Amino acid sequence: MKCIVTLITVSLFSLYVRAEIPDCSGVNRYATSVAYVQLKNEGYVTPDSVDFTKTNTRRIASEKIGADLHRQVHYIVFTLKNGNLIKVISVNDASSEECSMSNVEVHVISEKI
Repeated sequence: MKCIVTLITVSLFSLYVRAEIPDCSGVNRYATSVAYVQLKNEGYVTPDSVDFTKTNTRRIASEKIGADLHRQVHYIVFTLKNGNLIKVISVNDASSEECSMSNVEVHVISEKI
């Protein structure tokens, strides 16, 4: 009986842990990586032009849109090696297990080249 209670407790705790808001805001995480690739594909940056040590990503909003699905908005600032900044807002869906539950929308909001 004690094993059954322990098993139920562990199962309920794991469900609680899985429902956490995912953290996809790191510089090496999905939103920032896809934003960089889209900027590169559009000609805003080149592999040699970005100083990744100064890149900053911050989650500014997260809304639960499903059982284990959150829509996240990130503010990303890419610092170029010449000192200029490219600021973008990214929007994507994420779950507790995966940041890439949707494509990333990237909106350039500030650009100084």
